[in-house]
Amino acid sequence: MDQRTAEWLSQAEFDIETADYMFQGGRYFYAVFMCHMALEKALKASYCEKLKDVPPKVHNLLYLIDKANMNPPEKLGKFLVKLNEANIATRYPESLENLMKIYTKPITFEIITNTKEAFQWIRNQLSTS
Repeated sequence: MDQRTAEWLSQAEFDIETADYMFQGGRYFYAVFMCHMALEKALKASYCEKLKDVPPKVHNLLYLIDKANMNPPEKLGKFLVKLNEANIATRYPESLENLMKIYTKPITFEIITNTKEAFQWIRNQLSTS
């Protein structure tokens, strides 16, 4: 595994831990934001490894999946679409109050769980490529 790839994965793992930390502190939409960051970095690891190039400075998970020529299972693909859509709202919130209503504890827990599964799938793709 390329050193740049390993660094992206290390940062992704750190961001998942940060999402857990934010969740424990009740900062749910920040936990969602960190989930997006974690998968963005994991996908950039895949981009690095597969294309042998520096990934672009973009936040779009679907773009990165496409460029890395990855084909996630349907359930995972749907989750990535959902998380990708959450990125703008959590990155540039128009209303703190609205985000707090949307990203409740149970919803955020589900997003974190799905993020961990997605991360493992991405990591597995790296070990089989």
